[in-house]
Amino acid sequence: MSKVQVLVEFWEFLRYNKKYWIAPIVIFLILAGLILVLAQATPIAPFIYTLF
Repeated sequence: MSKVQVLVEFWEFLRYNKKYWIAPIVIFLILAGLILVLAQATPIAPFIYTLF
C-alpha cells in the first residue's frame, strides 16, 4: 500500500463519516513528528528546542 493510497483512503474516510475536525489534529501530529526528527538529525537542534 503506497503512501498516496493511504492519504486518499484517509480523505475518503473523513468525507464519508463527516469527520473533518480530525484532519487538523493529524496534520499537527505529523508536523510535530517532523520537527522532532529534524531536531535530532540536524545542527539546527538547539534552535528547535527553544520552540518547546
